[in-house]
Amino acid sequence: MAPPPNRVFRITAPQILRVSLISLVLVIPCFWHKHIQAGDLGSHTYNAWLAQLVERGEAPGLYLAAQWKNILFDLLLFQLCKLFGFALGEKTAVSICVLIFFWGVFAFIRAATGRAPWVLTPVVAMLSYGYVFHMGFMNYYLSLGLACMALACAWNGSRRGLVAGAFFLPVLYLAHPLGFLFLLSLAAYWLVRERLPGWWKAILPVAAVAALILLHLYFERNAKALTVSWPRRPIAQWNGTDQFMVFGGAYEYLAVTMVLFGLFCAAMALFQENGGTSIWKTRALFGELYIVSFVAMLLLPQDLRPVPQGSWIGEVVTRLTIIAAIFAIGVLATLAPRKWQLAGFTVIAVLYFAFVYRDTGVLDRMERNAEILTKALPFGTRVASTVYSPPGYRPFYEHLVDRACIAACYHYSNYEPSTGEFRVRILPGGSALAAETVEESEQFQFGGRLVQAHDLPLKQIYQCDANELEKLCIRDLEAGEKNGRLGYRPAHFPWDPQ
Repeated sequence: MAPPPNRVFRITAPQILRVSLISLVLVIPCFWHKHIQAGDLGSHTYNAWLAQLVERGEAPGLYLAAQWKNILFDLLLFQLCKLFGFALGEKTAVSICVLIFFWGVFAFIRAATGRAPWVLTPVVAMLSYGYVFHMGFMNYYLSLGLACMALACAWNGSRRGLVAGAFFLPVLYLAHPLGFLFLLSLAAYWLVRERLPGWWKAILPVAAVAALILLHLYFERNAKALTVSWPRRPIAQWNGTDQFMVFGGAYEYLAVTMVLFGLFCAAMALFQENGGTSIWKTRALFGELYIVSFVAMLLLPQDLRPVPQGSWIGEVVTRLTIIAAIFAIGVLATLAPRKWQLAGFTVIAVLYFAFVYRDTGVLDRMERNAEILTKALPFGTRVASTVYSPPGYRPFYEHLVDRACIAACYHYSNYEPSTGEFRVRILPGGSALAAETVEESEQFQFGGRLVQAHDLPLKQIYQCDANELEKLCIRDLEAGEKNGRLGYRPAHFPWDPQ
């Protein structure tokens, strides 16, 4: 049986030591390079600096909006950067998020299965530094960790547990609406399922799949109005393991190895165990949740843009596969734990993090080169950048130059103010510090902006050697040219700079 809600987070003295050691090891990737390389994270940190300028009245044309969603990480980052500076403040904020996510998933699985998943800590650690993390979706990532903690509190359905879980709701919404919806939908699913007798429980997954089919038909019928695009990768990859396919082919082999090893663990456990009613009940729950989540990945759009000229709701499927991965770990957690399982998953995790260290090192060297360029500029110089991830890297690193501009220059292609979805926004009439519209920002980021006289003076940082992508150059843009016409450019970007 699952432990009572008030005991989910209660641990003994030896476990305190174990938790402390695991936590220390877990945050090492946040400190092993000068900067944490995680996609949008650089933009969040740069905008934390802009927010400080706005507070001091030193950012003309920008203001700080009061908003109640998609903001918790930014508030945490803003305050920690004030206390510790931008380098340590960023590392501290991200470390907190990693620990909340890891231990949130751990506590949720413990509450649901009745056993602490110590043998699966390497897998949860890999997921903590998976695709969602490396995309820099920090508010969403934080919201999932908090949602798992809330589920751990409320899982047994007691009044005390439900009240404790409910306290997370406003904080969750402040972090990201998807984490808020994940908590509500899964809690409702579980509570209803517990009250359905016998085979009536099968109604829930069938109803969930039917709802997803209707939602798919709606998006198909309104695809043009909503600017819908669908996932392109083979559908078999939208099963949660894509979260580990971050920087190229080697990761795919590791993901396949982990799936095969997980299946081997399951086969051995099922062969050896006598099986208890409670554990099979939990296993069936995680199994059906995993199947429903996999069907969702097949039917939901990847990107959509409900408002023309507005910001994109992007990477929907690749955000949500992390939830499928959590459910898959839940299935593995119902197996009888064995030391050889821990050994096998540890070997896979060590290889994974070795590859992550190597590949994020390339990005860190690129950002150091950007800092060399920006620190030589007079303060207040306006800069746009067209810097792209190396081939094979799934996460986007178009914001790699953002942090290099902190206290050195203004990153004009900064996308956050123009979207109206973040804390730092542009006043009516525009600002000399950031592109005024989403379209202009995207054109500056991806190359293809026909430079106007009012854009100038403006410098461009770009990859000037296609054979050495870490090498960056800087040049002055001129009116009438397209800003991405020189330097390296991936073939798949939408605008033609010629």
